[in-house]
Amino acid sequence: QVHIVESGGGLVEPGGSLRLSCAVAELSPDNSAIGWFRQAPGKQREGVSCIAGTDGALLYRSSVEGRFTISRDKYRNTVTLLLNSLKPEDTALYYCAAHAGDWCSLFETEYNYWGQGTQVTVSS
Repeated sequence: QVHIVESGGGLVEPGGSLRLSCAVAELSPDNSAIGWFRQAPGKQREGVSCIAGTDGALLYRSSVEGRFTISRDKYRNTVTLLLNSLKPEDTALYYCAAHAGDWCSLFETEYNYWGQGTQVTVSS
Protein backbone atom coordinates (compact mmCIF):
# COMPACT_ATOMS: atom_id res chain seq x y z
CA GLN A 1 0.00 0.00 0.00
CA VAL A 2 1.38 3.39 -1.01
CA HIS A 3 0.72 6.25 1.35
CA ILE A 4 0.69 9.83 0.14
CA VAL A 5 0.37 12.81 2.43
CA GLU A 6 0.00 16.39 1.23
CA SER A 7 0.57 19.48 3.32
CA GLY A 8 1.06 23.21 2.95
CA GLY A 9 -2.29 24.50 1.76
CA GLY A 10 -3.95 27.55 3.20
CA LEU A 11 -5.49 30.94 2.62
CA VAL A 12 -3.43 33.53 0.77
CA GLU A 13 -4.10 36.88 -0.87
CA PRO A 14 -3.82 37.30 -4.65
CA GLY A 15 -0.20 37.61 -5.63
CA GLY A 16 0.93 35.59 -2.67
CA SER A 17 2.77 32.28 -2.47
CA LEU A 18 2.32 28.85 -0.96
CA ARG A 19 4.48 25.76 -0.80
CA LEU A 20 2.77 22.39 -1.09
CA SER A 21 4.56 19.25 -0.06
CA CYS A 22 3.87 15.65 -0.94
CA ALA A 23 5.42 12.80 1.03
CA VAL A 24 5.38 9.42 -0.70
CA ALA A 25 6.26 6.15 0.96
CA GLU A 26 6.70 2.69 -0.53
CA LEU A 27 7.66 3.93 -4.00
CA SER A 28 11.20 4.47 -5.17
CA PRO A 29 11.79 8.10 -6.23
CA ASP A 30 13.93 6.82 -9.11
CA ASN A 31 11.14 4.74 -10.61
CA SER A 32 7.98 6.68 -9.98
CA ALA A 33 6.31 9.81 -11.23
CA ILE A 34 4.49 12.32 -9.09
CA GLY A 35 1.72 14.57 -10.28
CA TRP A 36 -0.17 17.45 -8.73
CA PHE A 37 -3.82 17.87 -9.61
CA ARG A 38 -6.50 20.27 -8.47
CA GLN A 39 -10.25 20.40 -8.36
CA ALA A 40 -12.23 23.57 -7.93
CA PRO A 41 -15.87 23.47 -6.78
CA GLY A 42 -18.15 22.46 -9.62
CA LYS A 43 -15.26 21.68 -11.95
CA GLN A 44 -13.43 18.59 -13.09
CA ARG A 45 -10.10 17.67 -11.61
CA GLU A 46 -7.21 18.87 -13.77
CA GLY A 47 -3.51 18.19 -13.96
CA VAL A 48 -1.27 20.98 -12.74
CA SER A 49 2.28 19.67 -12.85
CA CYS A 50 4.28 16.46 -12.73
CA ILE A 51 7.81 15.22 -12.37
CA ALA A 52 9.29 11.96 -13.58
CA GLY A 53 11.75 9.82 -11.67
CA THR A 54 14.84 8.90 -13.62
CA ASP A 55 15.34 11.95 -15.81
CA GLY A 56 13.34 14.45 -13.78
CA ALA A 57 11.24 15.48 -16.76
CA LEU A 58 8.69 18.17 -15.88
CA LEU A 59 5.32 19.23 -17.20
CA TYR A 60 3.14 22.19 -16.30
CA ARG A 61 -0.36 23.18 -17.15
CA SER A 62 -0.17 26.24 -19.38
CA SER A 63 -2.13 28.41 -16.95
CA VAL A 64 0.44 27.85 -14.18
CA GLU A 65 3.67 27.74 -16.19
CA GLY A 66 6.05 30.43 -15.01
CA ARG A 67 4.22 30.74 -11.68
CA PHE A 68 4.41 27.21 -10.22
CA THR A 69 7.59 25.19 -9.75
CA ILE A 70 7.77 21.48 -9.02
CA SER A 71 10.83 19.84 -7.48
CA ARG A 72 11.78 16.55 -5.93
CA ASP A 73 13.93 15.57 -2.96
CA LYS A 74 14.83 11.96 -3.62
CA TYR A 75 16.55 11.54 -0.27
CA ARG A 76 13.41 12.48 1.63
CA ASN A 77 11.12 11.06 -1.07
CA THR A 78 9.09 14.24 -1.18
CA VAL A 79 7.87 16.47 -3.97
CA THR A 80 7.29 20.17 -3.52
CA LEU A 81 5.05 22.42 -5.58
CA LEU A 82 5.86 26.09 -5.11
CA LEU A 83 2.92 28.32 -6.02
CA ASN A 84 3.81 31.92 -6.78
CA SER A 85 1.77 34.86 -8.05
CA LEU A 86 -1.40 33.13 -6.98
CA LYS A 87 -4.71 34.12 -8.51
CA PRO A 88 -8.26 33.58 -7.27
CA GLU A 89 -8.75 31.05 -10.07
CA ASP A 90 -6.04 28.89 -8.48
CA THR A 91 -8.40 28.20 -5.60
CA ALA A 92 -8.98 24.46 -5.42
CA LEU A 93 -8.34 21.27 -3.53
CA TYR A 94 -4.87 20.19 -4.58
CA TYR A 95 -4.04 16.50 -4.78
CA CYS A 96 -0.74 14.69 -5.03
CA ALA A 97 -0.72 11.45 -6.99
CA ALA A 98 1.86 8.83 -7.88
CA HIS A 99 2.39 5.95 -10.24
CA ALA A 100 5.13 3.35 -10.44
CA GLY A 101 6.27 4.29 -13.92
CA ASP A 102 8.89 6.65 -15.21
CA TRP A 103 6.78 8.96 -17.33
CA CYS A 104 5.31 12.31 -16.47
CA SER A 105 1.64 12.86 -17.26
CA LEU A 106 -1.10 15.35 -16.47
CA PHE A 107 -3.81 12.76 -17.06
CA GLU A 108 -5.25 11.50 -13.83
CA THR A 109 -6.00 8.07 -15.25
CA GLU A 110 -2.24 7.39 -15.32
CA TYR A 111 -2.01 7.53 -11.54
CA ASN A 112 -2.70 4.69 -9.14
CA TYR A 113 -2.17 6.35 -5.79
CA TRP A 114 -3.72 9.51 -4.43
CA GLY A 115 -3.50 11.67 -1.35
CA GLN A 116 -6.45 13.20 0.45
CA GLY A 117 -5.80 16.71 -0.84
CA THR A 118 -4.90 20.05 0.66
CA GLN A 119 -7.01 23.17 0.23
CA VAL A 120 -5.60 26.27 -1.43
CA THR A 121 -7.74 29.40 -1.22
CA VAL A 122 -6.71 32.63 -2.90
CA SER A 123 -8.83 35.55 -1.75
CA SER A 124 -8.51 39.09 -0.51
